[in-house]
Amino acid sequence: MRTMPLAKELAERQVDVIVAISPAAVHAAQSASATIPIVALDLESDPVASGLITSLSRPGGQVTGIFFDFPEFSKKWLELLKEAMPQLTKIAVLWDPATGPMQMNGVKSAGRAFNVNLEILEVRGLANLDDSILAASRMGVDAILMLSSPVFGTNPERLAGLTLGLRLPAVTLFPDFARAGGFMAYGVNPVNIFRQGASLVAKVLNGTKPSELPAELPTKFELVINLKTAKSLGIVLPASILARADELIE
Repeated sequence: MRTMPLAKELAERQVDVIVAISPAAVHAAQSASATIPIVALDLESDPVASGLITSLSRPGGQVTGIFFDFPEFSKKWLELLKEAMPQLTKIAVLWDPATGPMQMNGVKSAGRAFNVNLEILEVRGLANLDDSILAASRMGVDAILMLSSPVFGTNPERLAGLTLGLRLPAVTLFPDFARAGGFMAYGVNPVNIFRQGASLVAKVLNGTKPSELPAELPTKFELVINLKTAKSLGIVLPASILARADELIE
């Protein structure tokens, strides 16, 4: 795993703080050093249930950071797709196993609630990203839901091009996906997360211990809809969704 050698290199350099983006990076940093402070930007884990911290208000160890501990977002993504496409019955869910089970458990529960059949496709990195989306298309799904992962968050143009080329409506956490031509996104802007995390890094560098520095949750969420893409896919969006959108791309 590439993150482990990088984490060891940082530990050998005796850096003052490690910023770890993704659950895998956080665990690699912990394995590399038991003393270097870690500021996590982890949008996939329940930090308390996974043992990363004791509580949000008092982490209690070497880790603090920004966490996206909102499993109900899985329900919101499905709810938006169902509202936009009432006849929807079958969805492909792209899941990066390295992110852990929290989101997957949430989306399975939401699938039962909305009576939607879910096809779970594991995406273990960029190497099989294209193949996973092509496999979803061959399954005859009505739409794609991409759970949060750095694999998806850092490749919005590629994902938008693939899903649109296959005429598959898709939703994900990252607003840039919709801005790049994808159908819909509801979640956090990574730029805001980095800014929020930078504030924690500054506090650590000024002497605050991670064990005493409260972990934080994202504070702003955006619903971005690409109307041009919706039109090309033959989707007529109800006024109820359009009224809630923070950004409509025409």
